[in-house]
Amino acid sequence: MAKQPKRIQAWTGDTTATHALADAVKLVKANAKAKFDESIEIAVNLGVDPRHADQQVRGVVALPSGTGRDVRVAVIAKDAKAAEATAAGAEIVGAEDLVERIQGGFMDFDRVIATPDMMALVGRLGKVLGPRGLMPNPRVGTVTPNVAQAVKDAKGGSIEFRTEKTGIIHAGIGKASFSEEALAINVKAMIDALNKAKPSGAKGTYIKKISLSSTMGPGFRVDQGSIGV
Repeated sequence: MAKQPKRIQAWTGDTTATHALADAVKLVKANAKAKFDESIEIAVNLGVDPRHADQQVRGVVALPSGTGRDVRVAVIAKDAKAAEATAAGAEIVGAEDLVERIQGGFMDFDRVIATPDMMALVGRLGKVLGPRGLMPNPRVGTVTPNVAQAVKDAKGGSIEFRTEKTGIIHAGIGKASFSEEALAINVKAMIDALNKAKPSGAKGTYIKKISLSSTMGPGFRVDQGSIGV
C-alpha cells in the first residue's frame, strides 16, 4: 500500500463522525496548515434532482463576514450606468466592446453584472459564461438597473450558489484566517439562504448532508441541529 503524504498523516479529528458546527469549524481551521491562507468551503447535499426545472436551486447570499477574496467585477452597461459601475469599484466596464472581448476569450473577472437594456448583447455570451456559472441572471441580482449596489454587494461578500448535476452545492464561505465565529456566521447565512431557496418540487429530506473543508484539508460533517436556522 502506498504511504500517505505527510500532510495527510498530520490531519487531526474524526472525519467519519458528525460534529456540532463550532467543533467542525475548529477542526477545519486546525487542519488548514498550508503556507497560504486556505479557502474554507461548504458542500451541501440536497435532496433534489436538478434535471427537473422545479427542483433547481439557485440564488445569492450576502455572507456577513465576507469571503476574504478580492472579487473582480465586470459590468456590461453604457453611458450613465457605466459611470455608476466604475464609481462603485468595478474593474472592467463596457458595452459592445466588452462583449466582443469576452467572446474573444477574455475572462479576467469573477462576477459579471449587466443592465436590463444590455441583455440582447449579453445573450451572445451564454455559451461562454453559462458553463462557468457567470451568466448574468435577474434571479440572483446580476441583471439589474442598480449596478452600483450590485457591484458593492459582489465586493462586500455576496456570492452566488447553484446546484451541480449531482444535487450538491459547493461554495467558499471564508478563509482559514477568519475567526471561528466569523466562519460559523457565514455557514448559518448560507444554510438559511438554501432553506429559503427550497424549490417547490423538492420532496422528502431537503438538506441531506453538510460538510466543511479547507483547500488542502479533510472534510468534516456538520450536525444540522447545531446550526440553528
